Amino acid sequence: MSPAPLTRADALAAWHSFLPHVVEYAARRNHVVEGHPNVSRLSAALRYRLISEDEVITETLAAHPFSKVEKWLQEVCWRRYWKGWLEMRPDVWTSWRRRVSELRRTLPPDILRKAEAVAAGQSGVACMDAFAHELIDTGYLHNHARMWWASFWIHAEKLPWELGADFFFRHLLDADPASNTLSWRWVAGLQTPGKTYLVRLSNLEKYASAISLKASAGSNRIADGAVTPHPQKEWADTTRGALPHYESAYSPISERYGIWLHPDDLLPEVSPLAKLMPKAVAAFSNQSVYQNHYHLSDHRIKSLRKVLADGVTRAAVHYSCSSEMIESANTALSLGDWAQRHQLEEVVAMAPTVGPVHDLLPQLRQHLNSLGIQLTLIRRESGTQAFALAKAGFFPFWEKMSRQLRTAADAQTQFFFS
Repeated sequence: MSPAPLTRADALAAWHSFLPHVVEYAARRNHVVEGHPNVSRLSAALRYRLISEDEVITETLAAHPFSKVEKWLQEVCWRRYWKGWLEMRPDVWTSWRRRVSELRRTLPPDILRKAEAVAAGQSGVACMDAFAHELIDTGYLHNHARMWWASFWIHAEKLPWELGADFFFRHLLDADPASNTLSWRWVAGLQTPGKTYLVRLSNLEKYASAISLKASAGSNRIADGAVTPHPQKEWADTTRGALPHYESAYSPISERYGIWLHPDDLLPEVSPLAKLMPKAVAAFSNQSVYQNHYHLSDHRIKSLRKVLADGVTRAAVHYSCSSEMIESANTALSLGDWAQRHQLEEVVAMAPTVGPVHDLLPQLRQHLNSLGIQLTLIRRESGTQAFALAKAGFFPFWEKMSRQLRTAADAQTQFFFS
Protein backbone atom coordinates (compact mmCIF):
# COMPACT_ATOMS: atom_id res chain seq x y z
CA MET A 1 0.00 0.00 0.00
CA SER A 2 1.38 3.39 -0.96
CA PRO A 3 1.82 5.86 1.91
CA ALA A 4 -0.86 8.44 2.57
CA PRO A 5 -0.10 11.77 0.83
CA LEU A 6 1.19 14.16 3.49
CA THR A 7 2.32 17.05 1.30
CA ARG A 8 0.16 19.21 -0.93
CA ALA A 9 2.07 18.11 -4.03
CA ASP A 10 1.49 14.44 -3.22
CA ALA A 11 -2.14 15.09 -2.31
CA LEU A 12 -2.85 16.84 -5.60
CA ALA A 13 -1.13 14.04 -7.53
CA ALA A 14 -3.16 11.40 -5.68
CA TRP A 15 -6.38 13.33 -6.20
CA HIS A 16 -5.87 13.89 -9.92
CA SER A 17 -5.03 10.21 -10.31
CA PHE A 18 -8.28 9.23 -8.56
CA LEU A 19 -10.51 11.86 -10.20
CA PRO A 20 -11.28 9.78 -13.33
CA HIS A 21 -12.41 6.91 -11.08
CA VAL A 22 -14.89 8.77 -8.86
CA VAL A 23 -17.69 7.58 -11.15
CA GLU A 24 -16.89 4.03 -9.94
CA TYR A 25 -16.75 5.01 -6.28
CA ALA A 26 -20.36 4.16 -5.39
CA ALA A 27 -20.04 0.58 -6.65
CA ARG A 28 -16.56 -0.13 -5.28
CA ARG A 29 -16.13 1.91 -2.11
CA ASN A 30 -17.33 -0.72 0.40
CA HIS A 31 -14.98 -3.44 -0.82
CA VAL A 32 -11.93 -3.76 1.42
CA VAL A 33 -8.99 -5.12 -0.58
CA GLU A 34 -5.23 -4.96 -0.22
CA GLY A 35 -3.80 -1.57 -1.13
CA HIS A 36 -7.26 0.07 -0.96
CA PRO A 37 -7.54 1.04 -4.65
CA ASN A 38 -11.32 1.49 -4.34
CA VAL A 39 -11.04 4.64 -2.22
CA SER A 40 -9.08 7.86 -2.64
CA ARG A 41 -7.03 7.67 0.59
CA LEU A 42 -7.14 11.48 0.66
CA SER A 43 -8.58 11.57 4.18
CA ALA A 44 -5.35 12.72 5.88
CA ALA A 45 -4.73 15.38 3.23
CA LEU A 46 -8.29 16.66 3.63
CA ARG A 47 -8.13 16.51 7.42
CA TYR A 48 -5.06 18.80 7.49
CA ARG A 49 -6.32 20.76 4.49
CA LEU A 50 -3.36 20.08 2.29
CA ILE A 51 -6.11 19.94 -0.29
CA SER A 52 -9.55 21.38 0.38
CA GLU A 53 -13.04 19.97 0.03
CA ASP A 54 -13.73 23.04 -2.12
CA GLU A 55 -11.10 21.98 -4.64
CA VAL A 56 -12.28 18.37 -4.70
CA ILE A 57 -15.94 19.32 -5.14
CA THR A 58 -15.24 21.91 -7.82
CA GLU A 59 -12.98 19.65 -9.88
CA THR A 60 -15.36 16.70 -9.50
CA LEU A 61 -18.29 18.71 -10.86
CA ALA A 62 -16.16 20.10 -13.66
CA ALA A 63 -15.18 16.59 -14.77
CA HIS A 64 -18.36 14.54 -14.19
CA PRO A 65 -22.18 14.88 -14.16
CA PHE A 66 -23.59 15.21 -10.66
CA SER A 67 -25.75 12.09 -11.08
CA LYS A 68 -22.68 9.90 -11.64
CA VAL A 69 -20.68 11.19 -8.67
CA GLU A 70 -23.33 11.89 -6.02
CA LYS A 71 -22.10 9.15 -3.66
CA TRP A 72 -18.53 10.45 -3.92
CA LEU A 73 -19.64 14.03 -3.21
CA GLN A 74 -21.77 12.79 -0.35
CA GLU A 75 -18.75 11.17 1.27
CA VAL A 76 -16.66 14.31 0.81
CA CYS A 77 -19.42 16.31 2.51
CA TRP A 78 -19.76 13.91 5.45
CA ARG A 79 -16.69 15.45 7.08
CA ARG A 80 -18.25 18.92 6.74
CA TYR A 81 -21.43 17.62 8.29
CA TRP A 82 -19.58 16.10 11.25
CA LYS A 83 -17.57 19.29 11.79
CA GLY A 84 -20.65 21.49 11.64
CA TRP A 85 -22.59 19.20 13.99
CA LEU A 86 -19.78 19.31 16.54
CA GLU A 87 -19.28 23.08 16.20
CA MET A 88 -22.81 23.49 17.55
CA ARG A 89 -22.35 20.83 20.27
CA PRO A 90 -18.75 21.23 21.53
CA ASP A 91 -19.45 19.48 24.85
CA VAL A 92 -19.50 16.17 22.97
CA TRP A 93 -15.77 16.62 22.31
CA THR A 94 -14.83 17.86 25.79
CA SER A 95 -16.97 15.17 27.43
CA TRP A 96 -15.22 12.47 25.41
CA ARG A 97 -11.74 13.72 26.36
CA ARG A 98 -12.79 13.91 30.01
CA ARG A 99 -14.21 10.38 29.91
CA VAL A 100 -11.00 8.97 28.39
CA SER A 101 -9.03 10.31 31.35
CA GLU A 102 -11.61 9.11 33.87
CA LEU A 103 -11.78 5.62 32.41
CA ARG A 104 -8.00 5.23 32.44
CA ARG A 105 -8.03 6.12 36.14
CA THR A 106 -11.11 4.22 37.32
CA LEU A 107 -11.68 1.09 35.23
CA PRO A 108 -10.80 -2.21 36.93
CA PRO A 109 -7.30 -3.43 35.95
CA ASP A 110 -8.67 -6.53 34.19
CA ILE A 111 -10.84 -4.37 31.89
CA LEU A 112 -7.92 -2.09 31.08
CA ARG A 113 -5.73 -5.11 30.32
CA LYS A 114 -8.42 -6.48 28.03
CA ALA A 115 -8.70 -3.13 26.23
CA GLU A 116 -4.93 -3.03 25.76
CA ALA A 117 -4.91 -6.58 24.38
CA VAL A 118 -7.71 -5.93 21.89
CA ALA A 119 -6.03 -2.71 20.76
CA ALA A 120 -2.76 -4.61 20.32
CA GLY A 121 -4.45 -7.11 18.00
CA GLN A 122 -4.64 -9.90 20.58
CA SER A 123 -8.39 -10.49 20.81
CA GLY A 124 -8.30 -13.96 19.28
CA VAL A 125 -10.60 -12.94 16.41
CA ALA A 126 -8.05 -13.02 13.62
CA CYS A 127 -9.73 -10.69 11.12
CA MET A 128 -10.28 -8.04 13.79
CA ASP A 129 -6.71 -8.45 15.00
CA ALA A 130 -5.49 -8.00 11.42
CA PHE A 131 -7.30 -4.65 11.27
CA ALA A 132 -5.75 -3.56 14.58
CA HIS A 133 -2.28 -4.41 13.28
CA GLU A 134 -2.92 -2.58 10.01
CA LEU A 135 -3.94 0.54 11.91
CA ILE A 136 -0.88 0.43 14.16
CA ASP A 137 1.53 -0.34 11.31
CA THR A 138 0.19 2.07 8.68
CA GLY A 139 -1.92 4.70 10.45
CA TYR A 140 -4.82 3.85 8.14
CA LEU A 141 -7.94 1.71 8.01
CA HIS A 142 -10.61 1.54 5.32
CA ASN A 143 -13.84 3.15 6.55
CA HIS A 144 -15.76 -0.12 6.40
CA ALA A 145 -13.06 -1.81 8.49
CA ARG A 146 -13.27 1.05 11.00
CA MET A 147 -16.99 0.40 11.42
CA TRP A 148 -16.51 -3.36 11.84
CA TRP A 149 -13.70 -2.94 14.33
CA ALA A 150 -15.50 -0.26 16.36
CA SER A 151 -18.58 -2.47 16.55
CA PHE A 152 -16.44 -5.43 17.60
CA TRP A 153 -14.83 -3.34 20.37
CA ILE A 154 -18.12 -2.00 21.72
CA HIS A 155 -20.68 -4.74 21.15
CA ALA A 156 -18.62 -7.95 21.05
CA GLU A 157 -15.82 -7.14 23.49
CA LYS A 158 -18.14 -4.86 25.52
CA LEU A 159 -15.54 -2.18 26.07
CA PRO A 160 -16.20 1.57 26.50
CA TRP A 161 -16.53 3.34 23.16
CA GLU A 162 -14.48 6.25 24.48
CA LEU A 163 -11.32 4.15 24.80
CA GLY A 164 -11.80 2.64 21.35
CA ALA A 165 -12.18 6.10 19.85
CA ASP A 166 -9.02 7.13 21.68
CA PHE A 167 -7.13 4.18 20.16
CA PHE A 168 -8.16 5.35 16.70
CA PHE A 169 -7.35 8.97 17.54
CA ARG A 170 -3.85 8.04 18.68
CA HIS A 171 -3.00 6.05 15.55
CA LEU A 172 -5.02 7.27 12.54
CA LEU A 173 -3.03 9.69 10.42
CA ASP A 174 -6.34 11.26 9.37
CA ALA A 175 -7.69 11.40 12.93
CA ASP A 176 -10.30 14.15 12.79
CA PRO A 177 -11.87 15.21 16.10
CA ALA A 178 -15.37 15.40 14.64
CA SER A 179 -15.38 12.42 12.26
CA ASN A 180 -13.66 10.08 14.70
CA THR A 181 -15.65 11.00 17.81
CA LEU A 182 -19.04 11.12 16.13
CA SER A 183 -18.53 7.98 14.06
CA TRP A 184 -17.73 6.00 17.21
CA ARG A 185 -20.80 7.47 18.87
CA TRP A 186 -22.88 6.35 15.87
CA VAL A 187 -21.61 2.77 16.11
CA ALA A 188 -22.31 2.84 19.85
CA GLY A 189 -25.92 3.93 19.34
CA LEU A 190 -25.51 7.41 20.82
CA GLN A 191 -25.33 9.63 17.74
CA THR A 192 -28.66 8.28 16.49
CA PRO A 193 -30.11 7.21 19.85
CA GLY A 194 -30.97 3.54 19.96
CA LYS A 195 -29.58 2.77 16.49
CA THR A 196 -26.41 0.70 16.81
CA TYR A 197 -24.14 -0.75 14.15
CA LEU A 198 -23.47 -4.48 14.62
CA VAL A 199 -20.60 -6.31 12.97
CA ARG A 200 -21.64 -9.45 11.04
CA LEU A 201 -19.37 -12.10 9.60
CA SER A 202 -21.46 -12.29 6.42
CA ASN A 203 -20.75 -8.60 5.81
CA LEU A 204 -17.01 -9.22 6.04
CA GLU A 205 -17.29 -12.23 3.78
CA LYS A 206 -19.08 -10.10 1.20
CA TYR A 207 -16.88 -7.03 1.30
CA ALA A 208 -13.53 -8.32 2.64
CA SER A 209 -13.49 -11.95 1.61
CA ALA A 210 -9.71 -12.21 1.27
CA ILE A 211 -9.21 -10.95 4.81
CA SER A 212 -12.03 -12.92 6.44
CA LEU A 213 -11.03 -16.18 4.73
CA LYS A 214 -7.31 -15.76 5.34
CA ALA A 215 -7.81 -14.78 8.99
CA SER A 216 -10.73 -16.95 10.06
CA ALA A 217 -9.71 -17.98 13.58
CA GLY A 218 -12.26 -16.91 16.17
CA SER A 219 -14.76 -15.77 13.54
CA ASN A 220 -17.56 -17.62 15.33
CA ARG A 221 -17.55 -14.73 17.82
CA ILE A 222 -18.78 -12.35 15.11
CA ALA A 223 -21.06 -14.81 13.32
CA ASP A 224 -24.38 -13.34 12.26
CA GLY A 225 -26.55 -13.00 15.34
CA ALA A 226 -23.68 -13.57 17.78
CA VAL A 227 -23.10 -9.85 18.42
CA THR A 228 -25.89 -7.99 20.20
CA PRO A 229 -26.10 -4.32 21.23
CA HIS A 230 -24.11 -3.33 24.30
CA PRO A 231 -25.77 -0.11 25.56
CA GLN A 232 -23.53 2.89 26.24
CA LYS A 233 -24.34 5.73 28.61
CA GLU A 234 -24.63 9.28 27.27
CA TRP A 235 -22.34 11.60 29.25
CA ALA A 236 -22.31 14.64 26.98
CA ASP A 237 -24.65 17.58 26.63
CA THR A 238 -25.88 17.25 23.04
CA THR A 239 -28.07 20.35 23.11
CA ARG A 240 -27.55 22.31 19.90
CA GLY A 241 -26.14 25.80 20.37
CA ALA A 242 -25.43 28.62 17.96
CA LEU A 243 -22.81 28.17 15.28
CA PRO A 244 -19.77 30.31 16.24
CA HIS A 245 -19.41 33.36 14.03
CA TYR A 246 -16.21 34.08 12.12
CA GLU A 247 -15.60 36.61 9.40
CA SER A 248 -14.86 35.26 5.92
CA ALA A 249 -12.60 38.14 4.88
CA TYR A 250 -9.68 39.81 6.63
CA SER A 251 -8.76 43.47 6.92
CA PRO A 252 -5.43 44.06 8.73
CA ILE A 253 -5.46 46.52 11.62
CA SER A 254 -1.87 47.51 10.74
CA GLU A 255 0.98 46.45 8.50
CA ARG A 256 2.57 44.43 11.27
CA TYR A 257 0.70 41.15 11.23
CA GLY A 258 1.72 37.52 10.91
CA ILE A 259 -0.01 34.25 10.02
CA TRP A 260 -0.25 31.32 12.43
CA LEU A 261 -0.50 27.94 10.70
CA HIS A 262 -2.01 24.98 12.57
CA PRO A 263 -3.03 21.40 11.67
CA ASP A 264 -6.70 22.25 11.08
CA ASP A 265 -5.87 24.34 8.01
CA LEU A 266 -2.53 24.26 6.21
CA LEU A 267 -3.69 25.87 2.97
CA PRO A 268 -3.35 29.63 3.47
CA GLU A 269 -2.46 30.17 -0.20
CA VAL A 270 -5.93 28.94 -1.19
CA SER A 271 -7.96 30.80 1.41
CA PRO A 272 -9.15 34.30 2.36
CA LEU A 273 -5.55 34.87 3.52
CA ALA A 274 -4.06 34.24 0.09
CA LYS A 275 -3.46 37.87 -0.92
CA LEU A 276 -2.04 39.07 2.39
CA MET A 277 1.49 40.36 2.89
CA PRO A 278 2.41 39.13 6.37
CA LYS A 279 5.68 39.97 8.09
CA ALA A 280 6.10 36.34 9.17
CA VAL A 281 4.44 32.91 9.19
CA ALA A 282 4.86 30.22 11.84
CA ALA A 283 3.59 26.80 12.85
CA PHE A 284 4.21 25.17 16.22
CA SER A 285 4.93 21.52 16.97
CA ASN A 286 4.36 20.48 20.60
CA GLN A 287 5.94 17.07 21.13
CA SER A 288 5.18 16.92 24.85
CA VAL A 289 1.45 17.52 24.31
CA TYR A 290 1.36 14.99 21.48
CA GLN A 291 3.00 12.35 23.66
CA ASN A 292 1.92 13.07 27.22
CA HIS A 293 -1.58 14.48 26.81
CA TYR A 294 -2.94 12.75 23.70
CA HIS A 295 -0.55 9.76 23.75
CA LEU A 296 -0.19 9.88 19.98
CA SER A 297 1.76 7.15 18.23
CA ASP A 298 5.21 7.90 16.83
CA HIS A 299 3.78 7.40 13.34
CA ARG A 300 1.08 9.99 13.98
CA ILE A 301 3.53 12.50 15.48
CA LYS A 302 5.82 12.16 12.46
CA SER A 303 2.85 12.78 10.15
CA LEU A 304 1.91 15.93 12.08
CA ARG A 305 5.44 17.25 11.80
CA LYS A 306 5.51 16.46 8.07
CA VAL A 307 2.26 18.27 7.24
CA LEU A 308 3.27 21.29 9.33
CA ALA A 309 6.65 21.45 7.61
CA ASP A 310 4.97 21.24 4.21
CA GLY A 311 2.61 24.07 5.12
CA VAL A 312 5.48 26.26 6.28
CA THR A 313 7.52 25.52 3.15
CA ARG A 314 4.64 26.46 0.86
CA ALA A 315 3.92 29.61 2.89
CA ALA A 316 7.54 30.74 2.55
CA VAL A 317 7.24 30.54 -1.24
CA HIS A 318 3.78 32.07 -1.44
CA TYR A 319 4.32 34.99 0.95
CA SER A 320 8.07 35.58 0.48
CA CYS A 321 8.57 36.19 4.17
CA SER A 322 10.08 34.51 7.22
CA SER A 323 8.28 31.16 7.63
CA GLU A 324 9.25 28.66 10.30
CA MET A 325 8.13 25.60 12.21
CA ILE A 326 8.93 26.05 15.88
CA GLU A 327 9.35 23.25 18.41
CA SER A 328 7.43 24.30 21.48
CA ALA A 329 6.66 23.06 24.96
CA ASN A 330 3.94 25.70 25.33
CA THR A 331 2.21 26.94 22.19
CA ALA A 332 0.81 30.11 23.78
CA LEU A 333 4.20 31.26 25.09
CA SER A 334 5.98 30.32 21.87
CA LEU A 335 3.39 32.09 19.73
CA GLY A 336 3.78 35.20 21.87
CA ASP A 337 7.58 35.07 21.68
CA TRP A 338 7.44 34.66 17.90
CA ALA A 339 5.00 37.56 17.53
CA GLN A 340 7.18 39.83 19.70
CA ARG A 341 10.34 38.83 17.85
CA HIS A 342 8.74 40.03 14.61
CA GLN A 343 7.16 43.06 16.31
CA LEU A 344 3.66 41.95 15.31
CA GLU A 345 0.54 43.80 16.38
CA GLU A 346 -1.81 41.10 15.14
CA VAL A 347 -1.77 37.34 14.55
CA VAL A 348 -4.25 36.00 12.00
CA ALA A 349 -5.19 32.36 11.36
CA MET A 350 -7.87 30.24 9.80
CA ALA A 351 -10.36 29.40 12.54
CA PRO A 352 -9.82 25.91 13.96
CA THR A 353 -12.83 23.65 14.42
CA VAL A 354 -13.67 21.93 17.71
CA GLY A 355 -10.73 19.78 18.76
CA PRO A 356 -7.16 20.08 20.12
CA VAL A 357 -6.22 23.32 18.34
CA HIS A 358 -9.52 24.96 19.29
CA ASP A 359 -8.90 23.96 22.92
CA LEU A 360 -5.77 26.14 22.89
CA LEU A 361 -7.60 29.32 21.90
CA PRO A 362 -8.51 30.70 25.36
CA GLN A 363 -4.90 30.44 26.53
CA LEU A 364 -3.52 31.79 23.27
CA ARG A 365 -5.89 34.74 23.22
CA GLN A 366 -5.25 35.58 26.87
CA HIS A 367 -1.47 35.52 26.46
CA LEU A 368 -1.47 37.54 23.24
CA ASN A 369 -3.83 40.08 24.81
CA SER A 370 -1.40 40.46 27.71
CA LEU A 371 1.25 41.39 25.15
CA GLY A 372 -1.03 43.84 23.36
CA ILE A 373 -1.34 41.58 20.30
CA GLN A 374 -4.69 40.80 18.67
CA LEU A 375 -5.68 37.29 17.54
CA THR A 376 -8.00 37.26 14.52
CA LEU A 377 -9.63 34.10 13.17
CA ILE A 378 -11.12 33.72 9.68
CA ARG A 379 -13.31 30.96 8.24
CA ARG A 380 -14.00 30.12 4.61
CA GLU A 381 -17.53 31.09 3.58
CA SER A 382 -18.07 27.61 2.14
CA GLY A 383 -17.36 26.06 5.53
CA THR A 384 -19.72 28.43 7.34
CA GLN A 385 -22.49 27.70 4.84
CA ALA A 386 -22.07 23.95 5.12
CA PHE A 387 -21.74 23.91 8.91
CA ALA A 388 -24.96 25.89 9.26
CA LEU A 389 -26.86 23.04 7.58
CA ALA A 390 -25.71 20.44 10.14
CA LYS A 391 -28.53 21.07 12.60
CA ALA A 392 -29.94 17.54 12.71
CA GLY A 393 -29.21 14.27 10.87
CA PHE A 394 -27.02 13.82 7.83
CA PHE A 395 -29.75 13.23 5.28
CA PRO A 396 -31.61 16.52 5.92
CA PHE A 397 -28.17 18.12 5.67
CA TRP A 398 -27.46 16.34 2.39
CA GLU A 399 -30.83 17.25 0.91
CA LYS A 400 -29.97 20.93 1.26
CA MET A 401 -26.31 20.54 0.38
CA SER A 402 -27.01 18.48 -2.73
CA ARG A 403 -29.44 21.13 -4.01
CA GLN A 404 -26.65 23.67 -3.80
CA LEU A 405 -24.21 21.34 -5.53
CA ARG A 406 -26.69 20.54 -8.30
CA THR A 407 -27.26 24.24 -8.87
CA ALA A 408 -23.50 24.77 -9.03
CA ALA A 409 -23.09 21.88 -11.47
CA ASP A 410 -25.96 22.99 -13.69
CA ALA A 411 -24.66 26.53 -13.85
CA GLN A 412 -21.07 25.32 -14.31
CA THR A 413 -20.01 27.63 -11.51
CA GLN A 414 -17.51 27.21 -8.71
CA PHE A 415 -19.99 27.95 -5.96
CA PHE A 416 -17.93 26.25 -3.24
CA PHE A 417 -14.49 27.46 -4.21
CA SER A 418 -13.15 30.26 -2.09
